Amino acid sequence: MDPSASAAKPDQPGHPAQSRFSVPDAALLSLLGSRDENLRVVEELIAADVHVRGNEVTLSGTPADVAFGERVFAELSTLAGSGQPLTADAVRRSIAMLSAGTAESPAEVLSLDILSRRGRTIRPKTLNQKHYVDAIDKHTVVFGIGPAGTGKTYLAMAKAVQALQAKQVNRIILTRPAVEAGERLGYLPGTLYEKIDPYLRPLYDALHDMVDPESIPRLTQAGTIEVAPLAYMRGRAQPVSTKVLTPDGFRPIGELSVGDLVIGSNGEPTPVLGVYPQGEKDIYRVTAQDGASVLCCGEHLWTVRTASDRRRNKPWRVLQTKEMIGRLRAAHARRYELPVLSSPVCHPEQNVPMDPYALGLLLGDGCLTGSATPSFATDDPELAEALESALPDTTVRRKGDQEHVLNRVREPGDVITLENPVTRALRSLNLLGTRSHAKFIPDVYLQNTTDVRLGVLQGLLDSDGGPVTQLDRTCRIQYVTTSPALRDGVTQLVRSLGGVAYTRVRPAKGRQPGRANGRDVAYRQDAHIVDLRLPTGIEPFRLARKREKYHAAGGGGRPMRHIDSIEPAGRAKAVCIQVAAADSLYVTEDYLLTHNTLNDAFIILDEAQNTTPEQMKMFLTRLGFSSKIVVTGDVTQVDLPGGQRSGLKVVRDILEGVDDVHFSTLTSADVVRHKLVADIVDAYERWQVDEDKTEIRKPRTGSDHRRGR
Repeated sequence: MDPSASAAKPDQPGHPAQSRFSVPDAALLSLLGSRDENLRVVEELIAADVHVRGNEVTLSGTPADVAFGERVFAELSTLAGSGQPLTADAVRRSIAMLSAGTAESPAEVLSLDILSRRGRTIRPKTLNQKHYVDAIDKHTVVFGIGPAGTGKTYLAMAKAVQALQAKQVNRIILTRPAVEAGERLGYLPGTLYEKIDPYLRPLYDALHDMVDPESIPRLTQAGTIEVAPLAYMRGRAQPVSTKVLTPDGFRPIGELSVGDLVIGSNGEPTPVLGVYPQGEKDIYRVTAQDGASVLCCGEHLWTVRTASDRRRNKPWRVLQTKEMIGRLRAAHARRYELPVLSSPVCHPEQNVPMDPYALGLLLGDGCLTGSATPSFATDDPELAEALESALPDTTVRRKGDQEHVLNRVREPGDVITLENPVTRALRSLNLLGTRSHAKFIPDVYLQNTTDVRLGVLQGLLDSDGGPVTQLDRTCRIQYVTTSPALRDGVTQLVRSLGGVAYTRVRPAKGRQPGRANGRDVAYRQDAHIVDLRLPTGIEPFRLARKREKYHAAGGGGRPMRHIDSIEPAGRAKAVCIQVAAADSLYVTEDYLLTHNTLNDAFIILDEAQNTTPEQMKMFLTRLGFSSKIVVTGDVTQVDLPGGQRSGLKVVRDILEGVDDVHFSTLTSADVVRHKLVADIVDAYERWQVDEDKTEIRKPRTGSDHRRGR
């Protein structure tokens, strides 16, 4: 576009001026519009006279009006030349932006493409909308506040779909408070989903504009897209009696407070950031194939992956409990794998009265009855030597083919009645007097450092366990005991080290008797068998022959856990917690890993003016790592019943100035629906101003004072 020389002198304000320039042929038709509709809008909104002949435009008027008209046509020509349709509405908005003297040009604003589908492109239509979209890119939490029709939710939805397609997030979560007009869901007809569907319909409608409708059910089933009422956002809970692992052992989740430490997936302590009571909820029992199980509600979150995810090196996905019900098998194989500890649990160091490895050996093959000097049965000299080296002040004396007696080392002048140091240690651990079927691992060893726990396990496996080789498979480890308590202790040790353990029972009744000294010996106790796998880097054996056999078979492979069943378990009072761990995971019963915050997600809260301050806090504190939250609402349309305060009205005062939180305000000028909508919004605003003034001037009566008005 090349303006010609003007007939007016620039130093004569108000003197008639003229500018003549050409519009490129490619942009002319779009610039003029259908039946010159766009041209008529330009003539209406600029002060200069406009004449178009062919592709030549002539502007006449004051120098300022002509200069403004040149800018208008330059911007419109740029927009028309970009190939995008130029509507009368876009012309009006372009002129409004130029009149406001903004730094961004209309071409920059109106040509910012967010999402394209089937020839339709979603882009901001006003300067405030562009600032809103830019804020979503730059900030983690964005509030879009403004009247209806300003595109708050629609643009946020487009940014969410864009982020999902670009693999910046793994899921989209769309939510609304279902409280409009004070309606109570219980009085509405139909099922729960039929009751809440009308409240969520605007979100579904926007989603259908941006995503192939046929793919939405598949994405919803996979948990990639979740559309739910706000109440569901807070329901990711466990019964208050459910145990959670802390550095000092397991504690009921209902006893935890903000600041308490729990154990994360890396075995390290992580603080609790939030505790949210949930009232009574429907509860399910989630059970893994190794027998581990825990209780949780239907909305509780689980990090899982499928065999296909692992083959394709795809990231772990996050699903709700109820999303997995009925989908636990894939061609008869368990579908969902659960993560295990990436490192052993870190418990604080505690003093122990006996070397951990020595204790493991004695729990396996030691005689601890207390009726005689403690002894140890083995035909392996290496174990006898290792036991003696681990027990200071004790000598291991061979007495028979396998029996070794543990005597106190006597020094010259010792009193003969001094207690055997092994007996003294066993007495302090309450193990003295226990027989094979009653032995157990004391808590001071179960809740101790990794070295202590591993030492006990190695002693048990060197005595009563061993590697089990399988053709063309990695080597598993088997441990056998007649003590249920010892079985449970071994299982806990293995799981605390990042391994998995499967237990089964071989009943004594009906079992073929064994042979000893040429005679039959009946089995008196059931045998408890533990098949276990430990992660790479955790050495299960110290005994050379077992260790060599284990590694010759390729080691233990990769410990795996899969969900086996999800069954209803009644109703119970529940609570959910938020932890500071990077992956939001924490250790619950049976060393299962679970969480309830939202990582790698784009979360949109629509109609946020209908949240209470407490609900708003609950929602915002669900924010996980690598996630983004957009909150939209109109503070002039609060439908909360009973005069409750709106969480959207107070949140600005609370969070203003917090880093990475942004508030975008849109006005009636940003309404992108029918022009009449903007006029209606302005009329209501004028009416509200008048009402506020009347209320201020209105004298207060005695009855007003009594009512507290």
